[in-house]
Amino acid sequence: MSLYARRVTLPAITPLVLQKRVIKVYSEDDTSRALEVPNDISAQDICKLLIVNNHYIDDNNWTMFEHLSNLCLERVIEDHEMVIEVQSKWNMEEECRLYFRKYYAKYEFFKNPENYFPDTMVTYSSEVNCANTPTDTLKMFLSTSTYPEVHSYLYMKEKGKKSWRKMFFVLRRSGLYFSTKGMSKDPRHLQFFCDFSQSDVYMLLSGKKLFGAPTDFGFCLKPNKTGGTKDLKLLCTDNEETKICWVTAVRLYKHGMQLYQSYTRPKQQSDSSTQCISPMRSISENSLVAMDFSGHKSRVIENPTEALSIALQEGLLWRRKSCGRASTHGIPTTSSQNSTMNLAVHISQPWFHHKMSRGEAQKLIFQQGLVDGVFLVRDSQSTPKTFVLSMCHGQRIKHVQIVPIEDDGELFYTLDDGHTRFTDLTQLVEFYQLNKGNLPYKLRHYCTQITV
Repeated sequence: MSLYARRVTLPAITPLVLQKRVIKVYSEDDTSRALEVPNDISAQDICKLLIVNNHYIDDNNWTMFEHLSNLCLERVIEDHEMVIEVQSKWNMEEECRLYFRKYYAKYEFFKNPENYFPDTMVTYSSEVNCANTPTDTLKMFLSTSTYPEVHSYLYMKEKGKKSWRKMFFVLRRSGLYFSTKGMSKDPRHLQFFCDFSQSDVYMLLSGKKLFGAPTDFGFCLKPNKTGGTKDLKLLCTDNEETKICWVTAVRLYKHGMQLYQSYTRPKQQSDSSTQCISPMRSISENSLVAMDFSGHKSRVIENPTEALSIALQEGLLWRRKSCGRASTHGIPTTSSQNSTMNLAVHISQPWFHHKMSRGEAQKLIFQQGLVDGVFLVRDSQSTPKTFVLSMCHGQRIKHVQIVPIEDDGELFYTLDDGHTRFTDLTQLVEFYQLNKGNLPYKLRHYCTQITV
């Protein structure tokens, strides 16, 4: 009896990190796009892929979001996080989505930390010197040895109940605690509430409606595992500033230097790439000066009032020349036709949103970040033939009416009762992007809705 050995060739096993998955990414208008991506792709890499495929400008504000529709929760997926790993924690019974959109507040706390960490909410341990500046506070958050302590009153949803209770909370390196005795920080009175190693912080989008929250300024700590509402740690504050401080502090406690590295990486890459090309003149609005070239010799206009007057005159002259070119082609222009032409000028601008309501404008600005100078222009829903500038300042949204006025047969737009006039909305927006005027802040970032 003879034995024969048979050689068997097994199929090659692809390592897990090299396997690919298909994900679906949504934009603000709920259009979606399917992408085939490797398992180890980060949120930042997906953003870059969508930027290239859609020919968008990469300004380092594009962001991936995790949206849990059933729970009305949403959070920033940090640039370094693996998106497939985020998806693996989704409950199959929940409606979960990945969103791609601009978010100007993603790293704003690195640029303007004073707006995020009020002195009344931040204290320091006794073994370190008190921070003298907001930048010092930020350095302490990023340190592995010393952390600031964040504290304030928060509303907490009691487990198993519909009621909310106002308690004094303390955020430390070891986790989040609440005091059982007023504002006492004595270890005997601090009760553990949640840690961050196994949880993520989410914005609570409909806290009042879904959970009966006492205010609209809610956030949530959700464990990194499947599960429904029973494991959610629901909290809310009395105002937006306090909520943003808490959410930002939790992000820094959880991710620390990874956030700072993601924030500085684009700048480092830009600096290294510019070393290979010839230096170019750097131009910013601070280096520009108003010049008068009407005489034999040019001169710098130092009087701001004179510079503004000349700028407006040149803008009006340019617009009139544009209208004149139309009339030379046998098309007579009237006041009503000029109005229609003015509409055509701004309706194609990315910052203009036709037939958008006040509530929709506030939602879009909130989604793209409560950063000073974020704005959009929309039709007024209450006053026909007028427009509204909706903008953010001090983490609040302000609405300013833009009124059309007619003077000597010509139509102008103004938002300061006619003191400053513009021939169309495009000229108005361009002016307030360079000049604050009577606005609380210059227009910096426009809100736009994109399709992936």
